[in-house]
Amino acid sequence: MSLADEIREYVLVAHIKPARRWGEATVNLTAGYVHQGMGIQGNRHPAVCGALDSQKFLDYAGVKLVKRAGPKQSSTAFWTFEV
Repeated sequence: MSLADEIREYVLVAHIKPARRWGEATVNLTAGYVHQGMGIQGNRHPAVCGALDSQKFLDYAGVKLVKRAGPKQSSTAFWTFEV
């Protein structure tokens, strides 16, 4: 499994599915939050951004991108997904 696939799986399992169970309408994430939550070593924020910016993630998680803000590839990149 590639790092991008691991990131997509982590976000789905740790954030999207719980939000659905709790009846939340949206999930807000930053690349830094995902990076830290996964315990990724080194500066792999660009990998997090690439994984979450992809259509593959939207399809895989069954979410809709509501907002994308911040730098293209940084720890402060921010997403709001409708779950």
